[in-house]
Amino acid sequence: MDKDYKQVWDNCLRFFKDNIKASEYRTWFESIEPVKLNGKVLTIQVPSHFYYEYLEEVYIDLMSKALQAELGPGAGLEYIVVMENPMPHSQPRIAKMPSNNKKDIYNNPVMPNDDHTNIKNPFIIPGIQKLQIDPKLNNRNTFNRLVEGEFNRLARSAGYAIATNPGRTSFNPLFIYGGSGLGKTHLAQAIGIETKERFQDKVVLYVTGHEFETQFVDATMNNNRNDFMHFYQMIDLLIIDDIHEFAGKEKTQNCFFEIFNHLHQMGKQLIITSDKAPADLQGIEERLLSRFKWGLSAELTNPDYESRKAILKQYAYNEGIDISDDIIDYVAAHITNNIRELEGALISLLAHSTLNRETITIELARQIIDKLVKNTTRELSVGYIQKVVCEFFNLNPEAITSKTRKREIVQARQIAMYFAKGMTKLSLATIGAQIGGKDHATVLHACKTVNNLIDTDRQFKGYIDEIEKKLKI
Repeated sequence: MDKDYKQVWDNCLRFFKDNIKASEYRTWFESIEPVKLNGKVLTIQVPSHFYYEYLEEVYIDLMSKALQAELGPGAGLEYIVVMENPMPHSQPRIAKMPSNNKKDIYNNPVMPNDDHTNIKNPFIIPGIQKLQIDPKLNNRNTFNRLVEGEFNRLARSAGYAIATNPGRTSFNPLFIYGGSGLGKTHLAQAIGIETKERFQDKVVLYVTGHEFETQFVDATMNNNRNDFMHFYQMIDLLIIDDIHEFAGKEKTQNCFFEIFNHLHQMGKQLIITSDKAPADLQGIEERLLSRFKWGLSAELTNPDYESRKAILKQYAYNEGIDISDDIIDYVAAHITNNIRELEGALISLLAHSTLNRETITIELARQIIDKLVKNTTRELSVGYIQKVVCEFFNLNPEAITSKTRKREIVQARQIAMYFAKGMTKLSLATIGAQIGGKDHATVLHACKTVNNLIDTDRQFKGYIDEIEKKLKI
């Protein structure tokens, strides 16, 4: 009686479970499907070309032993790779590859050549071990260097709990939000570093929202989207910094939605940072926002006076700076915006003292801090710009984000877009998403309209000058 191909593969799987780590088994063998058995040749379906190459590089001896035990001498293996076709309404592309043969045999005449189907992975190449994936973490961003205070206690405590038991707490995902310079990146990376120290076999990866989006675009253009997806689905702890960069980018959001679901269902940990709470993010799909709320959303606020003093003392200690308590007190009292500016003030003091061979005194601190406070340009938010514009024209702030086409509302909306483009580092798509859910082309048109009116309408130019003064106060 001929053997059933499913039974053959099930027996092989039991052999694999007994001979490799559970994490390796889950990553590389759970998603494989047996297709058919032709004589002594078993055909299996794998989800990407990368799977094929990795299995051939790393596990071929193990698979050969299992197959020979089941089918006897002369047992063979053939792969079917089903790769996603990026063209809408198109069927998946199928490639057949025999085992132990690196020259691909394509049965589909419309298949692109080998150069286009190989994985173009953003961090690893086929055959590299999972443990060798660079987590992209700054080893200075540890928990030891992260001062705890009221401003970050909830997020820091949750982060440490995650690092001791990643993917197994109720804080999945952990969504960390707050303004610029409050320590979101430091905390997120501290979780990654602590996790790697405790669980060396865990695959940890830190990536910014912008980097993820760029990699996704490259993968799509090179027909490697499926491989891109599988790379990210390998990660045990994934950190996405500045998720608000996804605003208005529908395809990137769809891709991350699939990755998020896979990782969450597999019990993997996700850490996400943003400048706003999930409820306040604009330009992000509702289904993604709902998933961000599954775990814990923790806000980082401006540190209070005592926390600022503790941060300065910790930084001075880490950098070997000898500085008195009265100088620490002065800096903490006058630099109140965020942690980054506090550390920048100490760096300026140290540099000035070293270059000019001066002792760090309270008088030197006054001179440096006065200049910093005077010359520091506040980082404006789109929300603040909208508020100032609406107050100037005596409009309800909600009107500017509504769909009304009233002339005065449209003009105020265009002015807000104009200042947001000039006074923030946000992309046109992000600005549009935050001002009425518009696209980048609308923002570009608004800026051109405002510039034309400035050149041709003296009264309008006066409005712009007055609003600009208010924004710069």
